[in-house]
Amino acid sequence: MTEPTQTPIQTEAPGSSGLDPAFFTCVNEFLELTNRQSKVQGLKRISMASMFAAARFNAHVYLANAGANAAAERKDFLDYMSTMYRRMLNEHLDGLGAERGIDVGESELAAEYAAAGFTLPGKPLPTETANPVSPAAPAAE
Repeated sequence: MTEPTQTPIQTEAPGSSGLDPAFFTCVNEFLELTNRQSKVQGLKRISMASMFAAARFNAHVYLANAGANAAAERKDFLDYMSTMYRRMLNEHLDGLGAERGIDVGESELAAEYAAAGFTLPGKPLPTETANPVSPAAPAAE
């Protein structure tokens, strides 16, 4: 019997279908590792280690793909990755907050949710348009 994890593991992204299940297998394996490590190192240290590792790996991927354009596209890459991380963090705060019954405040994505006809449990549709975070085009793929 396995012990419960500190971070819920899901097999699909909420509200999205047709995504490659192998993606979520990879995410779940990573979360299982971070959950094991956090029992020894603590949540805050593993959170920082995860961000550090993600930044290092994403820098590696960028440099492996940008080639001679690395310097010219650096700012666009940083803007894209920062926007994408902020969006993901918003989505997870919204989802986990709703799942756990925790008021996490107004989402930066509220207007996008409303436009898509999606509401989080316990959250009414916004009455005014917020400034949603939308991902920029990737600098290099």
